[in-house]
Amino acid sequence: MISKTPVSLITGASRGIGRAVALHLAKAGHELMLVARDPTALEQVQADCQALGALVSIHVVDLTDRDAVTALFRRVHTELQDKALSHLVHCAGQMQDALLAMTRLADMDKLLALNVGATVQLCQLASKLMLRHKSGHLLLLSSKVAESGSAGQAVYAASKGAVSALVKSLAKELGPNGIRVNAVAPGFIETDLTAHYSEDKKQQLIAQISLRRLGQADEVAAAIQFLCSNDARYITGHILAVDGGFSL
Repeated sequence: MISKTPVSLITGASRGIGRAVALHLAKAGHELMLVARDPTALEQVQADCQALGALVSIHVVDLTDRDAVTALFRRVHTELQDKALSHLVHCAGQMQDALLAMTRLADMDKLLALNVGATVQLCQLASKLMLRHKSGHLLLLSSKVAESGSAGQAVYAASKGAVSALVKSLAKELGPNGIRVNAVAPGFIETDLTAHYSEDKKQQLIAQISLRRLGQADEVAAAIQFLCSNDARYITGHILAVDGGFSL
């Protein structure tokens, strides 16, 4: 018998939006499989989620290592036993600030390997597990720059544009098998990825945001929790902006 407790695999779970998602879904009663590269930080998130009553396993994986990702899903399959994988929440990603003329091809390859290559592989392997039960949900992270563009972030914007296109294509492909595919597109969220921004740069960005403030990881996580809930069971192929009006 398939367990009614939702089981969610979250990447990038050791910090930022991924950590916030783990805590939100733990509170919502999900069983969690947390993936990240930092074992110490991952263990702390595991403890925090367990304190909220969640059943939590952790997996230290470099998502750009394709063999390691394949091995991860072998472990996930074993761990699931007769349970279904309800949600893949893919929060791991890399941001790159560099003018096109200053972009090193090695850096571009590294960013695309995580933001695009790993995303495709994770969707492929997770959907294979979900197809067994004719249900499931793939939730990816795009970005507001995928639609609007951003000077000095051309490669990053292109990688997130690929994520948005992937969501729409997979929603059409997997929908007939009961699998939903969505994304959230955060604006400027205060996380480790944006910690290097100067105060002047932050103020310039705030001036462009309708709500006149920066976003928080918890606010993105709340939107993700909704998309992972039964209330969103008829939503697929959607890219939800969580940007305070930045993209207007």
